[in-house]
Amino acid sequence: MHASPYRVHNHRPGSTPAFSLIELSIVLVIIGLLVGGILAGRSLIRASEIRGVTTEYERYRTALRAFEDKYFAVPGDMLNATSFWGDNASQCSDAGITDGDPGTCNGNGDGTVTGTGANSTTAEMYQFWNQLALAGMIEGSYTGISAPTNGSVIGLNSPRSKYPKAGWSAFTRNSGHTSFWAGARGNMFHYGAEAGTTLYGKAMPAEDVWKIDTKLDDGISGMGKVVVVWWDDCTDAANNADTDAEYLLSDASIQCAIMFLDVF
Repeated sequence: MHASPYRVHNHRPGSTPAFSLIELSIVLVIIGLLVGGILAGRSLIRASEIRGVTTEYERYRTALRAFEDKYFAVPGDMLNATSFWGDNASQCSDAGITDGDPGTCNGNGDGTVTGTGANSTTAEMYQFWNQLALAGMIEGSYTGISAPTNGSVIGLNSPRSKYPKAGWSAFTRNSGHTSFWAGARGNMFHYGAEAGTTLYGKAMPAEDVWKIDTKLDDGISGMGKVVVVWWDDCTDAANNADTDAEYLLSDASIQCAIMFLDVF
Protein backbone atom coordinates (compact mmCIF):
# COMPACT_ATOMS: atom_id res chain seq x y z
CA MET A 1 0.00 0.00 0.00
CA HIS A 2 1.36 3.41 -0.92
CA ALA A 3 1.43 6.25 1.62
CA SER A 4 -0.88 9.18 0.99
CA PRO A 5 0.94 12.08 -0.69
CA TYR A 6 -1.11 14.48 1.49
CA ARG A 7 0.16 13.34 4.87
CA VAL A 8 3.33 14.49 6.58
CA HIS A 9 5.48 11.36 7.28
CA ASN A 10 6.75 12.06 10.79
CA HIS A 11 4.40 9.90 12.80
CA ARG A 12 6.02 7.55 15.27
CA PRO A 13 4.40 5.02 17.64
CA GLY A 14 3.21 6.81 20.75
CA SER A 15 3.51 10.29 19.19
CA THR A 16 0.67 12.65 18.23
CA PRO A 17 -0.51 12.07 14.65
CA ALA A 18 0.61 14.78 12.23
CA PHE A 19 -1.83 17.03 10.37
CA SER A 20 -2.35 16.36 6.71
CA LEU A 21 -1.53 19.10 4.20
CA ILE A 22 -5.25 19.53 3.54
CA GLU A 23 -5.95 20.01 7.26
CA LEU A 24 -3.11 22.54 7.54
CA SER A 25 -4.49 24.42 4.53
CA ILE A 26 -7.93 24.58 6.11
CA VAL A 27 -6.45 25.96 9.34
CA LEU A 28 -4.53 28.63 7.43
CA VAL A 29 -7.66 29.60 5.49
CA ILE A 30 -9.62 29.95 8.75
CA ILE A 31 -6.88 32.10 10.29
CA GLY A 32 -6.85 34.27 7.17
CA LEU A 33 -10.61 34.72 7.34
CA LEU A 34 -10.44 35.68 11.02
CA VAL A 35 -7.68 38.23 10.43
CA GLY A 36 -9.50 39.63 7.40
CA GLY A 37 -12.72 39.84 9.39
CA ILE A 38 -11.03 41.73 12.21
CA LEU A 39 -9.45 44.23 9.81
CA ALA A 40 -12.72 44.68 7.93
CA GLY A 41 -14.54 45.16 11.21
CA ARG A 42 -12.14 47.88 12.29
CA SER A 43 -12.54 49.60 8.93
CA LEU A 44 -16.33 49.51 9.26
CA ILE A 45 -16.17 50.90 12.79
CA ARG A 46 -13.94 53.78 11.71
CA ALA A 47 -16.19 54.54 8.72
CA SER A 48 -19.17 54.63 11.09
CA GLU A 49 -17.32 57.01 13.42
CA ILE A 50 -16.51 59.36 10.54
CA ARG A 51 -20.12 59.31 9.33
CA GLY A 52 -21.10 60.06 12.92
CA VAL A 53 -19.18 63.36 12.81
CA THR A 54 -21.09 64.58 9.76
CA THR A 55 -24.39 63.42 11.29
CA GLU A 56 -23.65 65.25 14.54
CA TYR A 57 -22.73 68.40 12.65
CA GLU A 58 -26.04 68.41 10.79
CA ARG A 59 -27.92 67.62 14.01
CA TYR A 60 -26.39 70.55 15.90
CA ARG A 61 -26.84 72.91 12.98
CA THR A 62 -30.51 71.95 12.78
CA ALA A 63 -30.96 72.34 16.55
CA LEU A 64 -29.32 75.77 16.41
CA ARG A 65 -31.65 76.93 13.63
CA ALA A 66 -34.69 75.63 15.50
CA PHE A 67 -33.60 77.50 18.65
CA GLU A 68 -33.07 80.73 16.72
CA ASP A 69 -36.48 80.41 15.07
CA LYS A 70 -38.24 79.84 18.40
CA TYR A 71 -36.39 82.25 20.70
CA PHE A 72 -35.01 84.83 18.22
CA ALA A 73 -31.57 84.49 19.77
CA VAL A 74 -28.37 82.48 19.62
CA PRO A 75 -28.15 79.96 22.49
CA GLY A 76 -25.75 81.14 25.17
CA ASP A 77 -26.00 84.71 23.87
CA MET A 78 -29.72 84.97 24.71
CA LEU A 79 -30.67 88.09 26.72
CA ASN A 80 -33.67 86.59 28.55
CA ALA A 81 -32.75 82.92 28.93
CA THR A 82 -33.33 82.91 32.70
CA SER A 83 -36.95 83.94 32.13
CA PHE A 84 -37.50 80.58 30.44
CA TRP A 85 -35.30 78.20 32.45
CA GLY A 86 -34.53 79.96 35.72
CA ASP A 87 -31.14 81.20 36.81
CA ASN A 88 -28.10 79.39 38.10
CA ALA A 89 -28.16 80.69 41.67
CA SER A 90 -24.43 80.25 42.20
CA GLN A 91 -23.40 82.02 38.99
CA CYS A 92 -25.96 84.69 38.15
CA SER A 93 -28.47 84.92 41.00
CA ASP A 94 -31.41 87.25 40.38
CA ALA A 95 -33.98 87.80 43.14
CA GLY A 96 -36.67 88.38 40.52
CA ILE A 97 -36.01 85.08 38.71
CA THR A 98 -36.78 81.59 39.99
CA ASP A 99 -33.71 79.44 40.48
CA GLY A 100 -33.42 76.72 37.86
CA ASP A 101 -31.98 73.22 38.00
CA PRO A 102 -29.39 73.45 36.57
CA GLY A 103 -30.63 76.88 35.51
CA THR A 104 -28.80 79.16 33.12
CA CYS A 105 -27.40 82.67 32.76
CA ASN A 106 -28.25 85.40 30.28
CA GLY A 107 -25.91 86.42 27.48
CA ASN A 108 -25.33 89.93 26.15
CA GLY A 109 -27.32 89.53 22.92
CA ASP A 110 -24.58 90.70 20.56
CA GLY A 111 -24.85 87.69 18.21
CA THR A 112 -21.56 86.11 19.26
CA VAL A 113 -20.70 83.32 21.69
CA THR A 114 -17.83 84.33 23.90
CA GLY A 115 -15.77 82.33 26.37
CA THR A 116 -13.48 82.68 29.30
CA GLY A 117 -10.42 80.89 30.57
CA ALA A 118 -11.58 81.25 34.17
CA ASN A 119 -12.39 77.99 35.94
CA SER A 120 -15.84 77.17 37.35
CA THR A 121 -17.53 80.25 35.89
CA THR A 122 -20.37 80.77 33.47
CA ALA A 123 -19.69 81.78 29.87
CA GLU A 124 -21.81 82.00 26.73
CA MET A 125 -19.91 79.19 25.02
CA TYR A 126 -20.83 76.77 27.81
CA GLN A 127 -24.40 78.04 28.16
CA PHE A 128 -24.77 77.45 24.40
CA TRP A 129 -25.10 73.68 24.92
CA ASN A 130 -26.93 74.03 28.22
CA GLN A 131 -29.65 76.17 26.65
CA LEU A 132 -30.01 73.93 23.59
CA ALA A 133 -30.57 71.01 25.98
CA LEU A 134 -32.94 72.96 28.25
CA ALA A 135 -34.97 73.90 25.18
CA GLY A 136 -35.20 70.22 24.20
CA MET A 137 -33.30 70.83 20.97
CA ILE A 138 -30.52 68.33 21.77
CA GLU A 139 -30.19 65.32 24.05
CA GLY A 140 -28.20 65.31 27.26
CA SER A 141 -27.61 67.86 30.00
CA TYR A 142 -24.74 70.32 30.36
CA THR A 143 -23.61 72.49 33.24
CA GLY A 144 -23.22 75.77 31.35
CA ILE A 145 -20.12 76.32 33.48
CA SER A 146 -16.40 76.11 32.77
CA ALA A 147 -14.83 73.01 34.28
CA PRO A 148 -12.78 73.39 37.48
CA THR A 149 -9.49 72.77 35.69
CA ASN A 150 -9.83 72.59 31.90
CA GLY A 151 -12.49 74.83 30.35
CA SER A 152 -14.42 72.59 27.96
CA VAL A 153 -14.82 69.03 29.20
CA ILE A 154 -16.53 66.47 26.99
CA GLY A 155 -19.73 65.19 28.52
CA LEU A 156 -19.74 67.85 31.26
CA ASN A 157 -20.30 71.14 29.45
CA SER A 158 -19.81 70.03 25.83
CA PRO A 159 -21.36 67.18 23.79
CA ARG A 160 -19.46 63.96 23.28
CA SER A 161 -18.89 62.74 19.71
CA LYS A 162 -19.22 59.18 18.44
CA TYR A 163 -15.61 59.57 17.28
CA PRO A 164 -13.21 58.53 20.09
CA LYS A 165 -12.02 61.22 22.53
CA ALA A 166 -13.64 64.04 20.53
CA GLY A 167 -16.42 66.50 21.22
CA TRP A 168 -18.06 69.77 20.19
CA SER A 169 -17.67 73.34 21.38
CA ALA A 170 -19.20 76.58 20.07
CA PHE A 171 -17.19 79.76 19.97
CA THR A 172 -16.78 83.12 18.26
CA ARG A 173 -13.11 83.49 17.41
CA ASN A 174 -11.76 86.98 16.83
CA SER A 175 -8.05 86.36 17.22
CA GLY A 176 -5.45 84.03 15.84
CA HIS A 177 -3.61 80.96 17.08
CA THR A 178 -0.36 79.55 15.75
CA SER A 179 -2.03 76.35 14.53
CA PHE A 180 -5.13 78.01 13.01
CA TRP A 181 -5.33 79.28 9.46
CA ALA A 182 -4.97 83.01 8.92
CA GLY A 183 -8.44 84.49 8.59
CA ALA A 184 -10.22 81.65 10.42
CA ARG A 185 -12.55 83.93 12.35
CA GLY A 186 -16.22 84.25 13.24
CA ASN A 187 -18.92 82.02 14.72
CA MET A 188 -17.87 78.38 14.60
CA PHE A 189 -17.87 74.91 16.05
CA HIS A 190 -14.55 73.63 17.29
CA TYR A 191 -14.32 69.84 17.02
CA GLY A 192 -11.58 67.86 18.69
CA ALA A 193 -10.13 66.68 21.97
CA GLU A 194 -9.99 68.63 25.21
CA ALA A 195 -7.46 71.44 25.02
CA GLY A 196 -8.56 74.18 27.40
CA THR A 197 -11.26 76.76 26.72
CA THR A 198 -12.50 75.09 23.52
CA LEU A 199 -12.21 71.62 22.01
CA TYR A 200 -9.48 71.94 19.40
CA GLY A 201 -7.06 69.32 20.69
CA LYS A 202 -5.67 66.70 18.29
CA ALA A 203 -8.23 63.93 17.83
CA MET A 204 -7.90 62.32 14.38
CA PRO A 205 -5.53 61.66 11.47
CA ALA A 206 -5.54 63.90 8.39
CA GLU A 207 -7.29 61.31 6.23
CA ASP A 208 -10.37 61.34 8.47
CA VAL A 209 -10.56 65.15 8.40
CA TRP A 210 -10.20 65.07 4.62
CA LYS A 211 -13.12 62.64 4.34
CA ILE A 212 -15.32 64.89 6.48
CA ASP A 213 -14.18 67.99 4.58
CA THR A 214 -14.93 66.29 1.25
CA LYS A 215 -18.36 65.13 2.45
CA LEU A 216 -19.48 68.50 3.80
CA ASP A 217 -17.39 71.01 1.89
CA ASP A 218 -14.63 71.30 -0.72
CA GLY A 219 -11.95 68.91 0.55
CA ILE A 220 -9.40 71.75 0.74
CA SER A 221 -7.61 71.94 4.08
CA GLY A 222 -7.81 75.68 4.73
CA MET A 223 -10.73 76.87 2.58
CA GLY A 224 -14.49 76.81 2.79
CA LYS A 225 -16.61 76.11 5.86
CA VAL A 226 -14.67 73.03 7.03
CA VAL A 227 -10.99 73.64 7.78
CA VAL A 228 -8.37 71.65 9.59
CA VAL A 229 -6.78 72.74 12.86
CA TRP A 230 -3.06 72.10 13.39
CA TRP A 231 -2.23 72.90 9.76
CA ASP A 232 1.48 72.58 10.62
CA ASP A 233 1.03 68.88 11.44
CA CYS A 234 -1.88 67.92 9.15
CA THR A 235 -0.94 69.52 5.82
CA ASP A 236 2.08 70.32 3.69
CA ALA A 237 1.51 74.07 4.13
CA ALA A 238 4.56 76.29 4.44
CA ASN A 239 2.67 78.74 6.67
CA ASN A 240 -0.86 79.47 7.89
CA ALA A 241 -1.66 81.57 4.81
CA ASP A 242 -1.08 78.59 2.48
CA THR A 243 -4.76 77.63 2.71
CA ASP A 244 -4.90 75.41 -0.39
CA ALA A 245 -2.29 73.05 1.05
CA GLU A 246 -2.68 69.28 0.68
CA TYR A 247 -3.71 67.08 3.57
CA LEU A 248 -0.97 64.70 4.73
CA LEU A 249 -3.05 61.63 3.89
CA SER A 250 -0.17 59.19 4.35
CA ASP A 251 0.31 60.18 8.00
CA ALA A 252 -1.88 57.91 10.14
CA SER A 253 -0.94 59.56 13.44
CA ILE A 254 -3.49 61.59 15.40
CA GLN A 255 -2.51 65.16 14.59
CA CYS A 256 -5.67 67.08 13.63
CA ALA A 257 -8.89 68.74 14.72
CA ILE A 258 -11.57 70.68 12.81
CA MET A 259 -13.22 74.10 12.63
CA PHE A 260 -16.72 74.37 11.16
CA LEU A 261 -16.98 78.04 10.20
CA ASP A 262 -19.96 80.41 10.05
CA VAL A 263 -22.41 78.07 11.75
CA PHE A 264 -24.50 80.72 13.59
